[in-house]
Amino acid sequence: MKKVILKFIELYKKFISPIFHNFGFDCKYYPTCSEYTKQAIEEYGVIKGCIKGMGRIIRCNPFSKGGYDPLKK
Repeated sequence: MKKVILKFIELYKKFISPIFHNFGFDCKYYPTCSEYTKQAIEEYGVIKGCIKGMGRIIRCNPFSKGGYDPLKK
C-alpha cells in the first residue's frame, strides 16, 4: 500500500502539478505539500503520514502566508 501511494504522489508531481503551475496555482510552502506528504509517509507510515499530509494541504490555502515548513520529527 505504501509503494502505491508513493507512486501516486510521484505521478501527481510529474503530470498534474505542472498543469496547476501553468494556471498560477503553486504550493505556498517549502517543501511542497506533495513532497511533505511523501516524507511523512516514509517517516510515519501510510496512515499517520497521510493524516499529516492532509493537515498540510488544508493549511495551504489562499489565506495562508506559506513559507518554510519542514516535516517535524
